[in-house]
This record gives sequence, C-alpha cells and structure tokens, in this order.
Amino acid sequence: MKKHLLLTMTFFGFLYAQAQTAEELKAQIAPKKDSIAAIQGRVNALQSQLDALPGWKIGAFGTIGGSISEFNNWFAQGIPNNSSGNIGFTVNAFANLQQEKFFWRNAANVNLAWVKLDDKDDPTDNDGFREATDVFNLSSLYGRKLSEKFAISGLVEYRTTLLSNVNNPGYLDVGVGATWTPITNLIVVIHPLNYNFVFSDEDTIFESSAGAKILADYTRKIGAVNFKSNLSLFQSYEDGDLSNWTWTNSFAYTLWKVIGVGFDFGLRNNRQETLNYIVNNAPTPDPTATFDTIDNELQTYWVLGLSYSF
Repeated sequence: MKKHLLLTMTFFGFLYAQAQTAEELKAQIAPKKDSIAAIQGRVNALQSQLDALPGWKIGAFGTIGGSISEFNNWFAQGIPNNSSGNIGFTVNAFANLQQEKFFWRNAANVNLAWVKLDDKDDPTDNDGFREATDVFNLSSLYGRKLSEKFAISGLVEYRTTLLSNVNNPGYLDVGVGATWTPITNLIVVIHPLNYNFVFSDEDTIFESSAGAKILADYTRKIGAVNFKSNLSLFQSYEDGDLSNWTWTNSFAYTLWKVIGVGFDFGLRNNRQETLNYIVNNAPTPDPTATFDTIDNELQTYWVLGLSYSF
C-alpha cells in the first residue's frame, strides 16, 4: 500500500513539475514575441528608408504550380481512363529609378499556364497540353516631381497574350497626367489625356479610343513575404463598351532560402474581348451578337504553387 501511495505521489509530482515548467516557458515566450515584433518594426522602418534612397531598385519574384495524374478503370468518374496535368507560372519583375527630382518605374508581369486531359478511350481527342492562362503586361512610368508626393508624369503600358494570339488583341496606352505617391511603395497614376491603341485582326469589334487612364500599384517585401497588387483601368470618352480594367495580385511567402509558397489571382472586365469570343471563338459562335446582347461576365484566374524569389 505504501509503495502504491509513493508511486502515486511521485506521478502527480511529476505532472505538477511538468505543468509548472510549461507555464514558466510560456511566461518567457510572451516578452520574446513582443521583442520580435519590435525588432521587425524597426527593420520595416529601415527598409522603408532604404527604399526611398536615390538609385536603382531591381527585383523579381514568381510562382510555379503544377500537377499530373493518371486514372485507369476508375469508373466512378465520367472519363475512367485518362491522364491529365496542368502547369503554370508567374513572374513579377521591376526596375525602378528614384532620383531627387524625378523617378522612372518599369514593371513586367507574365502569367502563363497549360492544361491537358487525355481521354484514352477517345482516339480523336486532344491529348497534348493546351494554353489556359495567358497574361503579358509591360509598363513604364516617368515622373517629374513637383513635391515628395506629386509629380507630372507620362505612362506607356502594353498588354497582350503570348501563347496563341500575340498582339491580337494587343493594347497600348500612352498618356500624360499626374502621379501621386502617398507612401513609398504605393503609386497612383491619373492620366486624363490618354489614348488606348487596340491592335487586332477583328477590326469590327476592337476599336481604339481616347480616354482616362488610372493605374494603382503596390509592391512591397516585408520579412519573408513578397506581394504585389496592380490595378490598370481605362475609361473611354467615346463609348463605355470600349473601356476595360485588369486587377492582378501576387503573394509569395519564403519558407527556405529562395523557395516558398506563392498565390496569384487576377480579375478582368473587357467587353470587346467578351464579344470577340462569343462571335468568333465560342464552342457555338454567335455572329449576330452585339455589345447590347452579350452577358459580360467577369474574367478570373488563380495559381497556387511553389514560389521562387530572385
């Protein structure tokens, strides 16, 4: 009996010591977390000062995502014998020059993806990879500073696809106006004098026009996180059907050295592209469709995968 009592007391004493040790460790962790947060705050402040210094700032980061699969006699699905796969990548690059009286900001965004679904029971189907996502964007912004936050600026931006319809359509915005930089990593461009050149073989749908250009870009690195958000909007003065906007976002979290996890998504609204698809490229084309009859659905994409920071 005494032996059992001694063992019981020893066991509870061990549990008490463990609980006490855990509480002591938790108590030590709390102030260290506060210290880490304070240190990170000072690092971010120094990084902001570094970003504001004159000279060139060059960088890039991207995301790679992909998967492959194969099914044999998997009768629970509609295509029991198939092989499938998808692969995609994005690259965000910038080269920015900051000087006392002017700035010059250059950016590139590329997002390409391919997908395949080979039905082994259908010898006539397409068994190769086909393009799925196709985004290419270049921009160059020059600004002459009136103050630390405002500048007179000129912008050239070019948008198209690369895999199947290079420059068909292609969009070239050229304009002048003002740029506002409320904080180091954010720019807001407002150009009321802008011309949107549209290049396409389908000249009955796509049309160039004058209008206002608005662009907002936020690019920043905080610790292990890279992120970029870009909104490009054109508002036509001639016809609302000729207006368009694109919003792209990229996030990359570094897990080890330059390797991490990345997520990209984009939204686009473009009535000219929608009408062109319905008239010429839809599975059941409708050559009688017009801007007034189409349902202008929002265009979207997203990519999740490994990220690589340059």
